[in-house]
Amino acid sequence: MRILLTNDDGIDSTGLHVLARAMREHGEVVIIAPDREFSGAGAALGALHLMVPEVCRRHVDGIDEAWAVSGPPALCVMFARLGAFGEPFDLIVSGINPGANVGRSVYHSGTVGACLSGRNGHIPGVAVSQAVTGFGVEGQGWDEMLVGQKWETAAAVASAFVGGMVRTIEQGGLTDAAVVNINVPNCELHELAGWGHARVGVEPPRRMSAATLVPKEGHEGAFNVRMEWGDAVELPGDTDGGMVEQNVVAVSYLTRLEAQERADLGLAEDGLSSLLG
Repeated sequence: MRILLTNDDGIDSTGLHVLARAMREHGEVVIIAPDREFSGAGAALGALHLMVPEVCRRHVDGIDEAWAVSGPPALCVMFARLGAFGEPFDLIVSGINPGANVGRSVYHSGTVGACLSGRNGHIPGVAVSQAVTGFGVEGQGWDEMLVGQKWETAAAVASAFVGGMVRTIEQGGLTDAAVVNINVPNCELHELAGWGHARVGVEPPRRMSAATLVPKEGHEGAFNVRMEWGDAVELPGDTDGGMVEQNVVAVSYLTRLEAQERADLGLAEDGLSSLLG
């Protein structure tokens, strides 16, 4: 089982390293991640006719093979699909993103976009994100707010799900390239209130509320954009964001044949039930 690990926060992200080490028990782990921040890139590849992408070997503790790519996560996945990094991959795991990717953030998330790109090559994927306590804005988490982030909780949840998913793939039980979006509350493992199937909501817990053009001093006709953030909102309890607010792990299926794929991934869900009750 070859597992491709990527993210949209860059190869130096703590969440990526913690997740990669948690995946080692499930197969051969290869990190192929952007060389810098690409949050909000979605499934974008960039202007391929203008780009001259570079790939560099990197060292990540506990991982035998790691690469940094000068492009967004979906491009990392595309290069892997085309054979740039050796034998084909069986599974993509993306994250851990600091900041829940729920509601409309799903459409913009590079964490999720990497898995959607993999689906184009018939590779299933799991996107893993974790709420940031007190400031979950559009799937983002500022560095100063990540002190004390419970990365190991999200890694344990991901490992429980991926373990079952790997067994399903090995048994030939996955009928399509499923894409699963997992959002984990930021708390200790024993504080989680379980997990549930979540529908993708309309809004994240806190959204951008306004954008204003501000003249750029000394540059006629040029402006900076000042963004304002709205207040936290209460989300429906059956949505991805609403579940996370209730300390429940939210599992959403972003694939074409949701009912079938949910049935296919019973082993993966058993892993979560065993971990969280």
